[in-house]
Amino acid sequence: MNSWRVIVVGGGAAGFFAAITCAQAAADAEVTVLEKGACFLGKVRISGGGRCNVTNGRFDVRTLAEFYPRGARALRGACQVFGAAETIAWFETRGVKLKMESDGRMFPITDSSETIIDCLVRVATDAGVKLQTHCGLERAVRMPGGEFQLTLSNGQTITCDRLLLATGGCRAPEAGELAASLGHVLEPPAPSLFTFQIDAAWVRELSGISVEPVTASIPEADLRERGPLLLTHWGVSGPVILRLSAWGARRLQALNYQFALRLNWLPGLSVEQIEAALRARRESDPQRLFIKSPIGMLPARLWEKLAMTAGIPRDLRCADLSRGARHLLVQQLIRTELKVSGKSLNKDEFVTCGGVRLGDVNFQTMESRLCPGLYFAGELLDIDGVTGGYNFQAAWTTGWLAGRGMAGGLRS
Repeated sequence: MNSWRVIVVGGGAAGFFAAITCAQAAADAEVTVLEKGACFLGKVRISGGGRCNVTNGRFDVRTLAEFYPRGARALRGACQVFGAAETIAWFETRGVKLKMESDGRMFPITDSSETIIDCLVRVATDAGVKLQTHCGLERAVRMPGGEFQLTLSNGQTITCDRLLLATGGCRAPEAGELAASLGHVLEPPAPSLFTFQIDAAWVRELSGISVEPVTASIPEADLRERGPLLLTHWGVSGPVILRLSAWGARRLQALNYQFALRLNWLPGLSVEQIEAALRARRESDPQRLFIKSPIGMLPARLWEKLAMTAGIPRDLRCADLSRGARHLLVQQLIRTELKVSGKSLNKDEFVTCGGVRLGDVNFQTMESRLCPGLYFAGELLDIDGVTGGYNFQAAWTTGWLAGRGMAGGLRS
């Protein structure tokens, strides 16, 4: 029996899934995963605070696609073949049960990313996939006969019949050099899913406070989102901020990450309802300190800062709140404006947009339209989703399609 050699470059979620799928579908294939780092599945290990947000329980393909700022159209068809439901079934048939949280995010019931890692490594090993760390790919050349000649970081030269690049997001242009050397043009990279740096002292003093929901907008970039917000020692984070950064990745990059962020802390209440609540405080408990009388579900410390930022003295009683002060406070509650002075540090960015142009890839097989025998999966493609398990789903989907595509190609 002839043995076909498949090399998968990148030991992350997409690379592992592609290697497993190919090895299981083509028994005569010799599949090897090359990882330049010291360990496999590093992003899986740290994702979701170490819990691993495997996917999102949105099973309608059109609805699922709405959560991808880039790549939605390509993923609609791909997820009809292998989407969230198929991902859940894949893991559960291999002994890993998942649970859905109220926002749709799905985690292993163990709440440990090691459960996912152990499963992938075990299944890969059982399928005969060879796993090699501390070994990157330096150079790839397609030979006249169709095979690829590869120069590895350890100095070794090998050949393969099928080559899959699953090297992750292109944080810097050089990250896509292998794809470019084989004829592909990359969309320029831009950070996505990052947090905002804010210098206002009162914001940083509230580090650790979470507020839900908040409406956040960036008028200059025509962006608006609603969801949980987290105050941090460097500024603001949380799902609402991460979604803004994802949808506005290129627009915020063009603004050099310097812009005004507007926050509505009480999006569920109208101006009239807020004013009525403030008047009720005055009538029901006139002698109470105003800064000790929050409305809605606002945390007490945040309420105090917002009131003082609106110019309300710490010792003011509810009975003494003037109409003018009430108006200023309402404006602060519905339209706090904060100056963003930058984004999170580069090491904290875990998703980028940009990468291999999707029109140059056959999304039925993930094979290059420009270089036969070359395949792509994961973040190297110009696909990125918002927070909530969507980026991992794109990895599982494109990895599975690439694995099946390579296995089918080997038989042709």
